[in-house]
Amino acid sequence: MLAIFQAAGWPIWLLLVASIVALALIVERLLYLRRSKILPKKLLDEVVQVYRGGNANPGVIDKLEKSSPLGVVLSAALRNVDAPREVMKESIEEAGSGVAHTLERFLTTLGTIATLAPLMGLFGTVVGMIEIFGSQNASGSNPAQLAHGISVALYNTGFGLAIAMPTLVFYRHFRALVDSFVIEMEQQAVKFVDIVHSKRK
Repeated sequence: MLAIFQAAGWPIWLLLVASIVALALIVERLLYLRRSKILPKKLLDEVVQVYRGGNANPGVIDKLEKSSPLGVVLSAALRNVDAPREVMKESIEEAGSGVAHTLERFLTTLGTIATLAPLMGLFGTVVGMIEIFGSQNASGSNPAQLAHGISVALYNTGFGLAIAMPTLVFYRHFRALVDSFVIEMEQQAVKFVDIVHSKRK
């Protein structure tokens, strides 16, 4: 394997670095973007109980905010529990946009690697081809040697595509996951707003 990397030339080392970065980001996002961590099942019910029990003191709200991304959104609603409905909804939207930004962390980098990897591979192949044809003399060369040199140069393109395909799949998956989490958080927060305001009536 090391011999292949050495034969393919220096551009393949850039692809190797890109693949390591992509793998690290995919693993990190898989561990972070877990439903149980982002949207704890019983959290809304617990917040409703806290509100109805009149226990929404600053300490409880701070603890809720640190518990999960959903906790951040619900704590924003809980802080504005005495405010009009529009103010509560506005605070939820602001908290939701902040949470969405946190959930989308590293996704731009992942998308960039997915887009750039095939181009980096193609660049490596072009560099390899230039080196192969630049080393030929006027009297010609061995066709077998030339064919081998071209196949080695194509390792870059193959490796670039091999990095781009799974990275793009994970990028799309994470984007869809974040979008679904944000919508679900907003829905749960709006439920809480409805509970608060129906109680006032």
